[in-house]
Amino acid sequence: MTTRNFSVAPIPGRLYSARFLAACAALLLAGAGQTQHKSTSKTSPKPVPQAAAPATLAGLVRIYRESPTSARRAAVESWAASHPKERSAAQFALGVAAYEQRDYASAIKELRKAQPGLPQIADYTGYYVAASRVESKESGGIVNELAATHNDAVPSPLFAKAWLLEARALEESAPAEAVRVLREHAADLPQPEGDLTLADSQQASGDLAGAVEAYQRVYCQYVTGDAAVRAATALASLRAAMGASYPALSMRQMMRHADRLMEVREFAQARNEFRAMVERASGTEHAQALVRLGAVDYQSGKVPAAAEYLKSLDVSVPEAEAERLYYLVESNRRLDNERDVKRDLKRLESEFADSPWRLKGLVSGANYFLLANRADDYVPLYRAVYQDFPGDAAAGLSHWKVTFDAVLHRRADAVPLLQEQLVLFPRNTNAGAALYFLGRAAEEKKDFAEAAAYYQHLLKVFENYYYAMLARDRMRRPELRAATPSPKTNVFLASLELPAAKPVPPEPTRLTAVRIARSQLLRSAGLSDLADFELRFGARTGGQAALLAMEAARTADSPSIALHLLKVMVPDHLGIPIASAPRQFWELLYPLPYRDELFADARAHELDPYMVAGLIRQESEFNPGAVSPAKAYGLMQVLPVTGRQYARSAGIAGFSTALLLQPAVNLKIGTRTFRDMLDHSGGRLEQTLAAYNAGPMRLAEWVTWNSPHEPAEFVESIPFTETRDYVQAVLRNADMYRRLYP
Repeated sequence: MTTRNFSVAPIPGRLYSARFLAACAALLLAGAGQTQHKSTSKTSPKPVPQAAAPATLAGLVRIYRESPTSARRAAVESWAASHPKERSAAQFALGVAAYEQRDYASAIKELRKAQPGLPQIADYTGYYVAASRVESKESGGIVNELAATHNDAVPSPLFAKAWLLEARALEESAPAEAVRVLREHAADLPQPEGDLTLADSQQASGDLAGAVEAYQRVYCQYVTGDAAVRAATALASLRAAMGASYPALSMRQMMRHADRLMEVREFAQARNEFRAMVERASGTEHAQALVRLGAVDYQSGKVPAAAEYLKSLDVSVPEAEAERLYYLVESNRRLDNERDVKRDLKRLESEFADSPWRLKGLVSGANYFLLANRADDYVPLYRAVYQDFPGDAAAGLSHWKVTFDAVLHRRADAVPLLQEQLVLFPRNTNAGAALYFLGRAAEEKKDFAEAAAYYQHLLKVFENYYYAMLARDRMRRPELRAATPSPKTNVFLASLELPAAKPVPPEPTRLTAVRIARSQLLRSAGLSDLADFELRFGARTGGQAALLAMEAARTADSPSIALHLLKVMVPDHLGIPIASAPRQFWELLYPLPYRDELFADARAHELDPYMVAGLIRQESEFNPGAVSPAKAYGLMQVLPVTGRQYARSAGIAGFSTALLLQPAVNLKIGTRTFRDMLDHSGGRLEQTLAAYNAGPMRLAEWVTWNSPHEPAEFVESIPFTETRDYVQAVLRNADMYRRLYP
């Protein structure tokens, strides 16, 4: 996705109470004695004349780091001289920039000057001093420099990297101590750097066998990039030095390396390694290497060759034979050889009932028949998944496929299966759907008390989800508004272990406040990357993720970045009731930049503007410069051929692909296109959205499959997970926009 800079509506700046902001300021000043730092909130910058300088330290540092020149450095130094309260922050920024430029002497000089004024981020200043000294081959006293990174009161994002740095400093003078440090903190070390540093230290200490073992771990796991080159080079050198005592890779390690090559699509090299193993290995590894030669052909798109080769193999090792049958299922599925798919699944069932390869084959075969709308074939396969492998992650979805087929065809076992779905898989993503269709089944038998119980529970647990939106609409009906929820049904619902809502804390803990204050200081110094690093670390390590994410989003450069940050840092945000989070939390998650143009263009084509906003949020997250792998452009992800087709009728003269990156143009063409698609589908919104995502040809096939009783049944019957989730997400987004911006 290509990112470009556009002017956008500013994000609201105030997210916290005055008491909280005062607390942040106090924490920043605590122990400093002489410094105070201002936090700067950023929006997308407006174009300025080239000669004009940014009016903040953060702006000066940003352009200096992006493109360092002596003049830009002088500008930062001048700012520091004239703004004593920000002098330490400026010196720190200059030190970080010098480190990035590999000017380690200057980095140490600036960082030393900054340290006394920045006790709040002593771990950062200490780490960069230590890193600069290690790179300068000055290793004495590094442990003292890094002391602040191991502060238990405020765990540092740099603590794991600091152990690596400490080991590097000890590598020459005390390599055995370096090995001890790395082994003691092995669980925390970032990889592959951890194993590479361990191997270097072991080699320096004379433990060549240990070094080989560590390098081999890297070699087998990281098969591309710098780490792979370093490991391979070191192993070649050690092999030459150790001669006959060199511990060669085991066949299992060789298999792992070849598997990883296949995973990263280095098919030619993977094929060579599997072929070499066929010649050298025996027993299980020999048989597996034979099978994986066929797997490489399948994975690389040579499906007919893979099927022919795998069919010809005679493998006596059970584990390898199960794998061979699985890849035959996959190959024959791609070749549409239905009879062979069924034959190989039968063999997996009869000979390898408990094998993970049979599980993979069942899921693959079931999906094959699902895409062909062959319920008689896919239902037994999905049933076998959850009955024979109940603990596997695929069990919940497989049970749902069987359950929904019963719902769709109004079979007698539909309600028991819906209830079983909730009992066995309460945290599966289809729990909300199960509650909704239980409510609909109760309505069909005129039991409105039971229906009301299901709908109200759905609204309580899954307030912001697609099926809650539908339940909310059902509850507006007079017979349901007047119904008293069934006590018996409520007892059943109370017994379920459905996910509990997690409100956003009204106030931060002291640690969260410190974390936010540190990020604000780093951001004010023009080090936004370190500020976000601080916040993300806090969210990952048990901090108050929603509050930390709000801070990151509030200071983002655009609504699209803010939205993305919140989605990533608070992945369960849909489980938060609207009333249980600040208004700004939702405005950042559901922004409305370009609101005037969006509403005007939507209404010009008689479209619901909230639906258009929901579609844009799903398509591009309001990034006007978004370009998909399929080369769809801009807010509404319009293909150039579509843009050219609709430009004139949308009032756009002189069309070019670049125009699709202009929000005003993209909105005009996108809304015009969607209106036309909606008309072609007879105004059926769910079908139009499915076509927008998967294409009209696939929609034309899907609408002939079943006779759904309501739009929700059509949506749930869409066989492509991506498209089904997309339709639900757009409609859910639209509902959220209506509730937030009435």
